[in-house]
Amino acid sequence: MDGQRLADHDLAALVPEWLDWSEAGQRLGVTPAKVRTMVRDHQLAAAVPTPGAPGAGLRVPADLIQDGEPVKGLPGLITVLHDGGYDDREIIAWLFLDDDLPGRPIDALRENRGSEVKRRAQAMAI
Repeated sequence: MDGQRLADHDLAALVPEWLDWSEAGQRLGVTPAKVRTMVRDHQLAAAVPTPGAPGAGLRVPADLIQDGEPVKGLPGLITVLHDGGYDDREIIAWLFLDDDLPGRPIDALRENRGSEVKRRAQAMAI
């Protein structure tokens, strides 16, 4: 990484598409309340893309949802990183940064190449 703290990255620049609770619920086939529960239970991650912006509120990166479900392996990955002391904002930044996998961790997960992503997350959480 570039030495910048994960929490300091501009999520609005890193993540191409954000969903509010209702939009995420539509993609998952659940209610907005269920989306909130999924975030609380670490099945999804949410953050404010641009803190301080008018109407800023928690949003879910669209790439965390694939085929009507959280991306395969994502809930376990989020739990590992939360257990290691990372918050959702830091987790989202890490998932969307171009690491040396090659590519971004979220892309590796979406392409069913999650083993190396999980290994790195476990190492980070220690």
